[in-house]
This record gives sequence, C-alpha cells and structure tokens, in this order.
Amino acid sequence: MLVLTGAGISAESGVPTFRGSGGLWRSYRAEDLATPEAFARDPRLVWEWYGARRDAMASCEPNAAHHAIARRRPGPPALRIATQNVDGLHAAAAGIAAREAAVGGPGTTEDATSLLEIHGSLFRTRCTACGDRRDHRDPIDAATEASLPRCLACGGLLRPDVVWFGEALDPDVIGTAFEWAETADVCLVVGTSAVVQPAASLATVTLETGGAIIEVNPEPTPLTRMASVSIRGTAAGCVPAMLDPDGGR
Repeated sequence: MLVLTGAGISAESGVPTFRGSGGLWRSYRAEDLATPEAFARDPRLVWEWYGARRDAMASCEPNAAHHAIARRRPGPPALRIATQNVDGLHAAAAGIAAREAAVGGPGTTEDATSLLEIHGSLFRTRCTACGDRRDHRDPIDAATEASLPRCLACGGLLRPDVVWFGEALDPDVIGTAFEWAETADVCLVVGTSAVVQPAASLATVTLETGGAIIEVNPEPTPLTRMASVSIRGTAAGCVPAMLDPDGGR
C-alpha cells in the first residue's frame, strides 16, 4: 500500500495555512518568499519567515491519522508513505511509534526509507555551498545575515530543505515515489486536492498498473471518479479505523 497525503491530513493538528487572506505574514505572501530568487535577494527575510513557520508549528502534534499510519502492524502488506507536506508530522509520528515499540507498546519500528517527503521538510536544512542535508530544529536567529544558520561541514549558508516555487523536485525522491506507485496494490489518498503535479499522478500510476485507489477527503477531487472507494470525511476521523479496524474504533 502506498499512502499519499496532503495538507488535509495535518489540518486537524492545527497546522496553519500561509496562503489566502488568513495566511499573510506581515506584507508578504508565501509565493513571494518561497523562491530561490527571494533567498538570493534577502536570505535574512526568508529565514525570518521560516523561523515564524517553525514557531507556529511548535504546538502542533501528529493526530490520530498520522499515528495510525505510523503504528501499522508489521509484516505484509507493506505500507509506504509519500507526503506533499513539509510539516514533519509523519516523521514525528514514526519516531513516537518506534519509541513505543522499544518498550513493548503498540507502535512499530519505522523504516526511514518508507517515508518520502516529496516537497522537503521545514525541520531540515541544505547547504547552499556543499549540499549537505541535516535535520535542524534549533531556533532561527535572523537578526543579521551573519547570524543565519551555517553548515557544520563547510561553513556555507544553509537554506530550508524544501522545494521552492520554480524549483524541480529531487529526481531521486519523486523517482522512488513513482516506483512505489507502480508496484502498489492500493494507493490510499488522504487529505489532498489531487491537483498539485506531479504528486497527484502517483495514484493514477497505481491505477494504470493494476492497483486500486481509495480516497479519504471531505470534498470530491479529480481522483474521486477513479477511486474504487471514496470516503467523505476527515483523515483523523476515518484513517485509524481503516488501517486498524479493531483498534481504530
């Protein structure tokens, strides 16, 4: 099973939106700041915005849907996750599940290779000089350009490890996602409008190679007519019972 998730799975965790009339940060839009050009022009401003996004995420925790996916029972069928979200909540849920498993709880040991963050993560950095990638949860000091995060490997300026507007997806990441889609028996699509490409095509690849689509979303999407099952509901309200009918009740 391939689980493809979008913003809807994190809505019940209180993850804020940065688009639309309620998503303005100061006098800027996400589309004006999340670009390579904006970072080249004013890295301090861009890092200040990403620091604000991280701060806004501080009170957000994985919800029942994230936990249900992370706590999947070990063994067949294999379950893999491809998320369009950059909020790190799937990784956080996986960490909790692994800690539970270590003490004999309900969690499962997470294989890091079973999670793809297609658009990157707010809590990871990439060096603009050497390309080194690392997890990064330290506070952001954007008071001056000199105080911005620097690479531990070479001292170069770090940037958020997210895919910005105008940038291509990491070919290895999206390539692996399509390989997973081709071999999946089922693509479970949760909380995504299915309009952002190429991620939206993953479910159709599963369908074209003989698999089925199951959709969970409050509203119809372009995938609805192709889905074997399309459930109108929230992620936290539906996914736990789908993946663990006994424990999800």
